[in-house]
Amino acid sequence: MSLPQQLREESDFDQLPHNIPVSATIADIEENKGFIDYFMFVLEVKTKGGSKYLIYRRYREFFNLHQVLESRYSPEDPERPGPNTCALPSLPGKVFIGNKREIAESRIPELNTYMKVSRVPELNTLTSPSCSLPLRMFFYQTEHDSQHQPRVLRRLRPPTRKVKTVKPKMDIFSSPRAEAMFDFRGNSKAELNLKKGEVIFLLQRVNTDWLEGTVNNQTGIFPQSFVKIIKPLPPSDSESEGGGPSYSCLRCFLLTPSGVHTRDVCVQEDLSIQPTYKDLVSRMRNVFKLDDVALNYRDLEGDLVRVLDDEDIQLMIRESRGQQGKVKRPVNQFPWELHVTLTSDLSVYNSEA
Repeated sequence: MSLPQQLREESDFDQLPHNIPVSATIADIEENKGFIDYFMFVLEVKTKGGSKYLIYRRYREFFNLHQVLESRYSPEDPERPGPNTCALPSLPGKVFIGNKREIAESRIPELNTYMKVSRVPELNTLTSPSCSLPLRMFFYQTEHDSQHQPRVLRRLRPPTRKVKTVKPKMDIFSSPRAEAMFDFRGNSKAELNLKKGEVIFLLQRVNTDWLEGTVNNQTGIFPQSFVKIIKPLPPSDSESEGGGPSYSCLRCFLLTPSGVHTRDVCVQEDLSIQPTYKDLVSRMRNVFKLDDVALNYRDLEGDLVRVLDDEDIQLMIRESRGQQGKVKRPVNQFPWELHVTLTSDLSVYNSEA
């Protein structure tokens, strides 16, 4: 399945005129494993004319849109709506505690329902084109959206297509194959029905998440997440060129009275990226499960220096790069290291005159 067409060249407000509604569905969630971890919702947007493209939005952007729409169009008295008011879909509330992936996954059904707001007639047919501006801004494909390469689109099933019901001669020892780890019931004749424990012989990869194979003399497609690959398909040219996301390693040390605890933290950021002080503090709190932390680095003399702002981050990186040739590190490891202490612990610093 080819990826949804990217429309950046045409992605202007003319693409979403105020009187043409759009529909949108969540194709997947993507985790950003940078210095701050968060999930983005990958939205496939379709215009009335049949065009489609992908945009990437965080929950807080849904929340901000809802606040704007609510302030403009929700009647103060529900029993006496005004001429420019309308009923808005409900938005899932904020969640402050819990697994971020599970929270994001649980929000998908409600957010899919919420995006029907794009088809609320009052928001698309009010007299002034500016009335639909918040919606047009939300569904607008920004330059960042158009340049972002989606990793996985799990919720976009391959289009239904005819498959050959062949009985290929399979060598159980040499053929690419997989074992079903869960039962799977297909939604159409094009999709296989799988039972846990069955061995599926693999024919080809349909996209990142779906495979085509044969089992019980039936040929069809099925999601890779339901099986364990026993012998993989040979890599295709497109797969070998794509590659997965690259990760960089940040070495961190937690200094406590009981000793030093070392952590290697993987972040999906390039080695040349300079994080902000705020992002690093937040990440270290999450890594070491401590609220009251201070960031430090070792200077050229080996003494700890406390980091207090973005300028100190710049100095830390600059000094670390100067020592890059003296310390052997893996190629994917940042040249600077973080030493984390409790804010109140001043015993770690060299206080001699």
